[in-house]
Amino acid sequence: MLQSLVHYSMHFLVIGAIAWFYDRENWIKYWAILAATMIVDIDHLLATPIFDPNRCGIGFHPLHSEIAIAAYFFGMLFIKHRIIRLICIGLLFHMITDLIDCLWTN
Repeated sequence: MLQSLVHYSMHFLVIGAIAWFYDRENWIKYWAILAATMIVDIDHLLATPIFDPNRCGIGFHPLHSEIAIAAYFFGMLFIKHRIIRLICIGLLFHMITDLIDCLWTN
């Protein structure tokens, strides 16, 4: 129960703080963009079963792979477009959140 609370709080509440630090005047817009990066979990549909509470998604799902994570990281560092950079930040934060969940589970 606590693990799920922490996991989903990070996915939905902590991104509000990220959005606020990213741009205080437009933080609600940026929170929505960060929340939309949750679509990365669409790759769970490729797994059987789709949801396994004991499975670590990091390194298992294609959009949660080491290559994808590296792309999110380097995009965050080198892409100048504010929205695309924010998307990379959101995707990377999503991976960090999932990694914390993996560490908690295992």
